[in-house]
Order: sequence, then C-alpha cells, then structure tokens
Amino acid sequence: MFKEIAISIIIIVIILIGNTVTGNYTKASIEETTNNLQDLKEEIMKEENEINSDLAIQKIDKIQEMWDIRYEKLAYYIEHNELEKVETELSGLNGYINKEEYIEAVATLDRSIYILNHIKDKLSFDLKNIF
Repeated sequence: MFKEIAISIIIIVIILIGNTVTGNYTKASIEETTNNLQDLKEEIMKEENEINSDLAIQKIDKIQEMWDIRYEKLAYYIEHNELEKVETELSGLNGYINKEEYIEAVATLDRSIYILNHIKDKLSFDLKNIF
C-alpha cells in the first residue's frame, strides 16, 4: 500500500512540475513575441514618410527567427493548429512588410497578437480552464 501511494505522489509531483515548466516557457515565449510585435507595430504606425522600411524588415526577420526556434519546443505540448495560425499570420505579416503595405500589416499584426494571447489564456492554469 505504501508503494502505491508513494508512486502516485511522485507521478502527481512530476505532472505539476511539468505543467509549471511548460506554462512558464509558453508565457515567456508569447510575451517575448508579443513585445517584439508591439515594437514592430510602433515602427510601422509612424507617418508614411518616417517609416524605416529596412528596420521594419529587420524586426520581422528577427521575430520570424525567434518564432521558428520557439515553435519547435512549443509544438511538443500545444496544438499544432494553434501554432500554425500564428505561423500563417507571421508569414503574411512578413509579406506585407516586404511589400511596404503597412495598413494590411497592422491588421495582420493585431491578429497575430490576438492569437498569441488566446494561446496563453487557453493554456493558463485557471479555474475557468479546468471546468
């Protein structure tokens, strides 16, 4: 009887630790990506003649590289459908910025941020997510 209780406690502790680690990694990844997207949004929301297109391209390339690295780890425990939505929006954002279509880029950027926040809310350890 003692062995079964000990094994059960160990399994519960492992699950709680795993949930904490993955939750923290997800939160950090999403916050970093969201902050970078907000910086990009500030850059492309400037007046048309003040936008530095080279800087905007560098920022979206940095965001895309960072997301590619994070994507591989997040794919282990987050639905691929959710991650593919972010990937699609970032690809569209990259295209709009390279074409210097900043109005469309802002809309795509806002959708990207919304999807990222949805993933964070969906995976947070909260009472509404349990029931």
